[in-house]
Amino acid sequence: MTKDALNEANGAGQEVFILMVEIGRKEEDGLPEGATGAALVCYCAARDEKAAVDATVQVLREAGLAPLEVESWGTRQDPLGPVDVEAEAALMDRALAENAVIVATMTTFTAEDDAAD
Repeated sequence: MTKDALNEANGAGQEVFILMVEIGRKEEDGLPEGATGAALVCYCAARDEKAAVDATVQVLREAGLAPLEVESWGTRQDPLGPVDVEAEAALMDRALAENAVIVATMTTFTAEDDAAD
C-alpha cells in the first residue's frame, strides 16, 4: 500500500462535514407511522464536500432511506458549524476516527407540519 493510500485509509487529509439531509418516505424505512419524512443532521468524514455528500447519500440509501435533498453546513472548523456541545464534538471525532457517516439527529415531519408550511 502506498503512503497516500495508507494516509487516506487512516483518515489523513479528511475533514468532518456537517450535512442536513431531507428524506422522504419509502416502504420499510423505519420512520414512525404518520411521518411524511424527516430531516437528519449527519457528520461525515471525507476529503471534500462532494465526497461527503456522495458517501452520506449512499449510506442512507443502503439503510433503506430515501434522501431527497442534501445541504452542506460546512466543516467543524467553519464558524457556522455547531461544535459548541461536547457530545457533538465527540460524534464528529468518531466520524473522523472511523471514516464514517454518523447520524447525529433526526426530526420527523408529519402531515400537520407539511400543512403549516
